This record gives sequence, structure tokens and C-alpha cells, in this order.
Amino acid sequence: MADVDEDEVRERLKSALWYSIGKIVDQESLERNRNATPQFIAALTDLVWHQMETIATDLESFSQHAGRTTITTDDVLLLARRNQDLYALIKDGIDKERAKRVKGKGKQRR
Repeated sequence: MADVDEDEVRERLKSALWYSIGKIVDQESLERNRNATPQFIAALTDLVWHQMETIATDLESFSQHAGRTTITTDDVLLLARRNQDLYALIKDGIDKERAKRVKGKGKQRR
């Protein structure tokens, strides 16, 4: 019974991904005066789905290797280490969030 639920959840997630990618492709197609076929959207969705599975597996592996059961921002940074631009974007976002958190804690103490 759990397999049926997992399969149903997986299919619902894939459908949501297909819908989201379809909306993005439609918007970009309109802006660029191009057409995209449903086959293209399906292929792109499949590509993104497999990439997400690989990323999830890698993040779990990094976390387990560090002896943790929770994925942290350090794992995400480790994943992005080979793409300098992506690494810089993620690092910048993490630093901004940490600064907000520290600033927010400082206000609460007053």
C-alpha cells in the first residue's frame, strides 16, 4: 500500500513539475516569438526530473558522509562547488539570510 502512495505522490509531483515548466516555456516562447511543442516540454520535464533526483541523492550522500541526518546549506554549497557562478549566487543568498537572522535576533534582545 505504501508503494501505491509513493507512486501517486511521485506522479503528482511530476505533473506539477510539467505544469510549472509548461508555464515557463509558454511565457518564454511568447517573449521570444517562438513555439515549443508538447514533446519539448515533456523532454525538458524529464530532464529536470532526473537532474532533481541526482541532486537529491548527492545532497543525501553529503549529509550522511558528514554524519548528519539533515541536509544543510554546507551540503548545497558542496554540490555547487564546480559551478563558480552558481556557487557565488548560493553563497550570497546564504550570507544574506544569515545576516538577516543575526540582525533579527539583535532586535529581539532589546
